[in-house]
Amino acid sequence: MQSSNTDILKQRVLSVDESNFDSLALEIFQFQATNNPVYRQYIEQLGKKTSDITSVSDIPFLPIEFFKSQTITTNQVVPKVVFESSGTTGSQTSRHYVYDPDFYVKVAIQIFEKFYGSLANFQILALLPSYLERNNSSLVYMVKSFIEQTNSQYSGFFLNDYKALIDNLKKAHKANPNQKILLIGVTFGLLDLAESGEDFSFLKDFEDVIIMETGGMKGRRKELLREEVHEILTAAFGVKSIHSEYGMTELLSQGYSYGEGIFELPASMRVLLRDVNDPFTLVDSSVRSGGINVIDLANIDSCAFIETKDLGSFLPDNRRFRILGRFDNSDIRGCNLMTL
Repeated sequence: MQSSNTDILKQRVLSVDESNFDSLALEIFQFQATNNPVYRQYIEQLGKKTSDITSVSDIPFLPIEFFKSQTITTNQVVPKVVFESSGTTGSQTSRHYVYDPDFYVKVAIQIFEKFYGSLANFQILALLPSYLERNNSSLVYMVKSFIEQTNSQYSGFFLNDYKALIDNLKKAHKANPNQKILLIGVTFGLLDLAESGEDFSFLKDFEDVIIMETGGMKGRRKELLREEVHEILTAAFGVKSIHSEYGMTELLSQGYSYGEGIFELPASMRVLLRDVNDPFTLVDSSVRSGGINVIDLANIDSCAFIETKDLGSFLPDNRRFRILGRFDNSDIRGCNLMTL
């Protein structure tokens, strides 16, 4: 019965929109408050009754640190994949137990194509050295699925062979000049590439090249403000803007930025801001900055309501947002570019 329920919920997540987001979020909350032992105990410790949760703003958010010390799951069977955050040397990492990796891929592809169009129109080159060194990265899993959709012999992963990457960029453009090229990379990898001394002037002839950073210094380089990173990358690659992806091990959905670090979210996600001094109090639209709470409805099998360590601010439309920094030296992918 539970498997049938989750399958139905997943199908509804794939078709969710603004009109039914709240009702689906409340339904998923009730499901997880019953079937997720850790989340259920957390709610009880807060003295909350699930019957009293009647609006999205009432839902308790689980601190993201729980993914480091607890098994966050609504499922009782063996997971097919366990995603693990990269972290820094000696740090405790988060684990996300994934029972339906096909659903993760379906969600990720649907979101990307909503923002950027069909993956069949792309050639993707990925510079993800720290993630490729492991076999349990959600980012690598996602990008691999993207690459498979491109059907291009020039799409692929690269470690530190910059000459091979550049050679593939040129070949990809020559072979299919009408296809978009996506160079997606962990931030320290893109910075290393930009400062490698290689000549990227040829990129100015590419009409549809997207440079996308996924965040992440991982102790490899000095922490920089996102604006500083983007200034270095735009100058090196000759593009007008640097795109960004907002995702993390603990989430199955992603947000994207077309530039200037301004993120937009898919239909399956919502960001709420909390008071920086009181994690249990959400701030209203008149207070534009605070700690980021994320609702990710795709997290059916884990927890859809997560209190992150990110600090963010809304734009005046109260939907798009920026990442301002973090509460501590957390190793969450996508937010560790910035310092306060």
